[in-house]
Amino acid sequence: MKSGDSATTNFGDELSITRSKRHLPPSHYMLKIESYSILSETVEKYESGVFEAGGHKWRLSLYPKGNKKMNGTGHISLYLAIVETENLPLGWEIYVNFKLFVFDQIQDKYLTTHDADDSSIKRFHDMKTEWGFTKFLPLDTFNDVSHGYLVNDCCLFGVEVFVHKHSAKLECVSMTKKPDNCTLTWKIENFSALDEESYSQEFTVADSQWKILVYPKGNSNGKAKAISVYLCSCNCLLSDLKYFAKFKLRIRDQINKNHVENTAKHWFSKSLKAWGFSKFLLLENLNDASKGFLVNDTLIVEAEIMAVSNIKLFA
Repeated sequence: MKSGDSATTNFGDELSITRSKRHLPPSHYMLKIESYSILSETVEKYESGVFEAGGHKWRLSLYPKGNKKMNGTGHISLYLAIVETENLPLGWEIYVNFKLFVFDQIQDKYLTTHDADDSSIKRFHDMKTEWGFTKFLPLDTFNDVSHGYLVNDCCLFGVEVFVHKHSAKLECVSMTKKPDNCTLTWKIENFSALDEESYSQEFTVADSQWKILVYPKGNSNGKAKAISVYLCSCNCLLSDLKYFAKFKLRIRDQINKNHVENTAKHWFSKSLKAWGFSKFLLLENLNDASKGFLVNDTLIVEAEIMAVSNIKLFA
């Protein structure tokens, strides 16, 4: 391989791996072996000392003549292993992106070996504590002095380990049609004494909380012309999530049963937590006793939620 080249290779049962060279040394651990020929004749497997990376303990596992049990004959086999897992919680999982290295002493560069998919992340767990490459490097290539990996019977391996911290939250959203207890009836007595902006009591529909908001003399385009009625999400006050509702707002006709109602749908948010109608009912009709909306200074306002989102967050 020429300086600056990279290549993707496939060795039978081994996944495709990418090899490239760089000057930058491995970030986390290096293993220098002197008298490599004696080591390879003496031991089948060499385990490095323990090092720490990403808050966990690791070591390198080197098979100088290949891991024969994994069909690695004729190659160097090199793996990253997690150790000291006794104190990890039951069912632990650690996601890792790692690279393995061998030093080219002639070019003064490190041969970097990793999966062909550079973003590949390996899952370490109690049933799989070791990942790496059974066919890390062919022995013919490694032993050829012209490649610079084994010079004066000395070589240098290395590893970089990047642990992906699990801090993601899970948002689960579902939609419910015709939820139970979906109608809030707000009977407002002494309506004439109502504040310019008034809220009903809080009510719960499908695990979300809501209120009715009334402007007795209107707001926005309906100010001094009509009563304004809105549905207000209480959940949005303390959350950055959005909450959906398809709903109907109603003012009851207490005499003729000719109720006035309007339907809307909206995604409620912290910046827009109320939605409804600024011109819900003209004040002249509201105050007309024959219309039946205001009886004995009592007004009945309802909110009926016909569909609603259910949102839960899990750490």
